[in-house]
Amino acid sequence: MIIIRRTAAMILLGFGLAVLAAAAEPAGRTLYVSKLGNNSDGSSWARAYTTVQAALSAVPDEQGGHRIILRPDTYFEAMLFPAQKGAAGRYNELVGDVDGMLGSGSTGPVVIDAGDPGLKGFKSYDWWGPIRSYAKGWSPEHKEATFSAIGWDRWRLANLYVTGGDGGIFFDLTDQVKPFSVLVEDCVGIGRAFGGGVASCLSRPDEPITFRRCHLWALDFWGDTSGAYCRVENEAMPSRPDVVFEDCVLVGPQCSLKASNFGFHTFTRIKVARCRLVTLNFSQPAGTPTDGIIQSVQEGKLLHVDLEDTTMMGYKVFGVIVKKDTVGDIGSTVKGDVKAYIQFQQEAPKGIERLSGWPVDVFQSITPPLPHRKTPYVSREFVKADLCEMAPLTWEGTPAYLECIRPAAGGTAADFHLEIREAASGRIRARFAEGYGLASIFVHEGEALVFASRWESAGWRDVTLFRSRDLRTWTSEPIIRGDHEGLFNSSVCLGPDGFILAYESDDAQYPPFTIKFARSKDLRTWVKLPEATFGTNRYTACPCIRYANGFYYVLYLEQRTPRWFFETYITRSRDLVHWELSAANPVLTPEGLDEGINASDPELAEESGRTILYFADGDQRTWVNLKKAVYPGPLAAFLESWFKTPGIPDWGSAGAGSARRTR
Repeated sequence: MIIIRRTAAMILLGFGLAVLAAAAEPAGRTLYVSKLGNNSDGSSWARAYTTVQAALSAVPDEQGGHRIILRPDTYFEAMLFPAQKGAAGRYNELVGDVDGMLGSGSTGPVVIDAGDPGLKGFKSYDWWGPIRSYAKGWSPEHKEATFSAIGWDRWRLANLYVTGGDGGIFFDLTDQVKPFSVLVEDCVGIGRAFGGGVASCLSRPDEPITFRRCHLWALDFWGDTSGAYCRVENEAMPSRPDVVFEDCVLVGPQCSLKASNFGFHTFTRIKVARCRLVTLNFSQPAGTPTDGIIQSVQEGKLLHVDLEDTTMMGYKVFGVIVKKDTVGDIGSTVKGDVKAYIQFQQEAPKGIERLSGWPVDVFQSITPPLPHRKTPYVSREFVKADLCEMAPLTWEGTPAYLECIRPAAGGTAADFHLEIREAASGRIRARFAEGYGLASIFVHEGEALVFASRWESAGWRDVTLFRSRDLRTWTSEPIIRGDHEGLFNSSVCLGPDGFILAYESDDAQYPPFTIKFARSKDLRTWVKLPEATFGTNRYTACPCIRYANGFYYVLYLEQRTPRWFFETYITRSRDLVHWELSAANPVLTPEGLDEGINASDPELAEESGRTILYFADGDQRTWVNLKKAVYPGPLAAFLESWFKTPGIPDWGSAGAGSARRTR
């Protein structure tokens, strides 16, 4: 071991600058990925590709400097590979717009989830992961052609949260053992075997493989696992690092950093600067201890590690799996403040300070950070259990709720009815409309107007208008009949063209569900507006319509396929025909431990200059609770706040015509 103090001459000066220069601002083509786009050519957020792979396949040439920007979202994709490499001094980029500074209009994590395509969970399977590489003959089941990750040469990946497969951000060049450079910054990589790393490659002295400010996690103790795994096929130990980790957190149950492999005799040099290496194993010698926080699999001499200002935690620092007695041959240098917290019977290598107390700050750091998703709400709180559809109203100066009483599933008409209940006292002011539900309310000129759908054993039918001026005597009349379709939730607002009814349909010519519209001048005669239909290409349900300052706004429910996961979105239109989605969607997403996978059935009210957004959480199957979120401003300001960034044309509206694409 060589110990280098801070007063010593600096070594390896310049390799970081070379990487930075190589990954400078790209000057090639920029491609966009967003599930709000129309999946055409990726040239703008409106025309964005809806999958990461589509954008990677569209990289036009090997001139480099091309950039792919991903809108915050979860992308269920695996085995990704680009059509082209980058170039010297002109790295390509795959970047998540986590803070909205690249124009997506949204904030939050960009997740690439390589889990099972059948949505059965984490896919722990050899040669399956976010980055495509594959070795034919690895097992009897591996029968496809060998594939190398060499296509990622001279790419920069940034602001991504990558998980779901055997490897995280891991590049295996398999049968293409060639010079390879990649820069990974501000990413989270999680895999069964590896959180990140490289294998079967050569390095470039002035463009080392670099991971910077990354959290890399391995989830398994069995096999050749490690937070980061690096195997560069040098015939002798190089004088400069092949791989550099700067300001990273490397975590795993077996080890944090590993090189070499069984039967391999090639050399790898790694620099670890300002990192935290945490191996989740403090076993007893007679138990199941790990071979080391830092390991060389085959023999010690095949690994050299340069440690700088780094803290480690685990059973012991260095280890070898095969030729265990060669552990002393692991080469290392120590610079600055290098510490280790290890099992009390193990020795700390020379030059590494042994910590006597649990390093709380280091252990706390292992949690992967998540980009903050901005929220406009000042509070979010529980309202009532076992209630899904609820609409607020004020009757004779008293705040009240219209509640839809119904079973979670099944039942007969007698199990369905509507109640109007005072908010403060809980007093029931009205009980009516047996056999009806999915209702909304609109109070106009002293009259309560309730729009509800009729329950039948075959499903929900028609929209019926119930009217009352005293909440005791009610009249009813069907106003919208389904055209061979079920009709579900509905909502009404007053606009410059009269009263507008938004209603949910399962019209068979579209994917369920679709939102349609009707207009009335007098609240008695309603005219359907077939050209004013949106959601023709996806699930859109539970509309809540309002009018403000020249726009009709609709909050509605999106199923975030392929998951069973539901969020409230917002869209707007001047004419009910051409709709634009907010780039800042979703308006609501399920949060915390108690909201399940659902944030549905939005309803809006303005109270004392604040906007109250009521919604239902739950699992969309067996349980539901009512909640509310509070926006500290009037309703018009709340609606307009979602369009600070220009909206995205909704290609699933009837008005989009031939430009429509399937998302």
